Amino acid sequence: MSVFLYDTTLRDGAQGEGIQFSVEDKLRIVQKLDQFGMPYIEGGWPGANPRDVEFFQRAKHLNLSTSRLAAFGSTCRPQSEAQQDSVLLQLIAAETPVVTIFGKTWGLHVSQVLKTTFEENLRMITSSVAFLKAQGREVFYDAEHFFDGYKADPQYALATLHAAQQGGADWLILCDTNGGTMPLELCAIIDSVRQACTQKLGIHAHNDSGLAVANSIMAVQHGITQVQGTVNGYGERCGNANLVSIIPNLELKLDYQTGVDLPQLSSLSRFVSEEANLIPVENQPYVGRSAFAHKAGMHVDGVLKNSHSFEHINPALVGNSRRILVSDLAGRGNLLSRIKRYSPNIEKNSPIVTTLLNKLKQLEHQGYQFEAAEGSLDLLIKQQLGIYQPSFAIEDFRLLIAHDKQDNMSSEVIVKINVNGETVHVVSNGSGPVNALDNALRKALEPFFPILKEMELADYKVRVIDGTTGTCALVKVLIETRYGEDTWGTVGVSENIMEASMQALVESMEYGLMTYAPCGNTDAAALN
Repeated sequence: MSVFLYDTTLRDGAQGEGIQFSVEDKLRIVQKLDQFGMPYIEGGWPGANPRDVEFFQRAKHLNLSTSRLAAFGSTCRPQSEAQQDSVLLQLIAAETPVVTIFGKTWGLHVSQVLKTTFEENLRMITSSVAFLKAQGREVFYDAEHFFDGYKADPQYALATLHAAQQGGADWLILCDTNGGTMPLELCAIIDSVRQACTQKLGIHAHNDSGLAVANSIMAVQHGITQVQGTVNGYGERCGNANLVSIIPNLELKLDYQTGVDLPQLSSLSRFVSEEANLIPVENQPYVGRSAFAHKAGMHVDGVLKNSHSFEHINPALVGNSRRILVSDLAGRGNLLSRIKRYSPNIEKNSPIVTTLLNKLKQLEHQGYQFEAAEGSLDLLIKQQLGIYQPSFAIEDFRLLIAHDKQDNMSSEVIVKINVNGETVHVVSNGSGPVNALDNALRKALEPFFPILKEMELADYKVRVIDGTTGTCALVKVLIETRYGEDTWGTVGVSENIMEASMQALVESMEYGLMTYAPCGNTDAAALN
């Protein structure tokens, strides 16, 4: 059975706190969703702001292969004619093949928000839908606050749906706008609606009770054929129904067909996070970096013997991958799986495994964290295996921080680095001490390793390990580095934040060179 997906990331999702898409962001997301196979994409509210005006003008020239673009708006205003209403006219001017409008279902909103009569509200719904249909559009009617409205007055809530159906709406969308409806309650209401209405039905759930995904899935099981939601569940307040969770649940667990390219799901989730300038949720189901990450020794032992023992699906089905974490909670199996990347024939009881496991636990006791710093872990493993030599060595570095009378701060780093027996001495400035240090390292190393220009700092975190010693506390610096679509983490620990930063920065570059420019490392022969 088919379920039609409707993405409202660019409109409802953009209403989430801290999210602001530029026109370019929105256009890129539309193209990514089209490649993914999303049937319907809601682009925004034409005329609501200059950004959406420009978006719809430029969207007319997009050559979409699978998606139909929708413009969003409301019914006409009380006591106004649909054909003269500015909101409806702007929807037509957007020239999208699909138009979605919302109307009032709940008597509270009719009388206290719209301040009109129940009869006038029904007229507004019917005339607005009929006008848009007359312009040749596919029209979806969002019954705002439907479930609250139904609970308050079932007859009037159904009357609003009949009004939209009378106008010719192609789909009636039942909205849990306040996100407070319980799943069984929602299903019972949907069953009643299906007995009263012959038109196709959709669901638009909000997550204020943490139930948007569950409500959307149960709605489908009760006959709903369109699901509206956002990528990563972005949206106002607690967010919207998360399509990233809904889609694989429908496809893989319930055997519904959505028509999307499921192996692109993880990539889509990360892409939209980047466009929204938000850090991806690591433990997000299906697509998060931790979704198939195993840390406990028993779990690792089980999943390596039979993946079904601790994984509910094959990660590749959603474009994700398994990760075996190594930490002081790990058993030999965790570490062995990592070592085998570089020494496939090593045995579980090898002294090297024992030595590495003990060293790892000692380092984590000191404050190191390798589950978030796999780059540092791989360097440690290769050094212990004797198949890695550093590409460079820091001989000395000095940091100068100045503050003038105009309250201007400046940072300068002087560093000496040995590369292939040659000492390089450079001075560099930065907006802060870590930036100055990064600039100095790059200035010294990029002439020898040009690929470093393509590696960029993606994230920098500082954590105090023991707050009882005040400003002389031991600190941990975690750095995430990006090269293309790949990222890796490295870690440094010290009572001196700059020394910890230097450790993490140096290892981030060493790992990048080891992985992406092995011919520049002395251990290249050992890797082959």
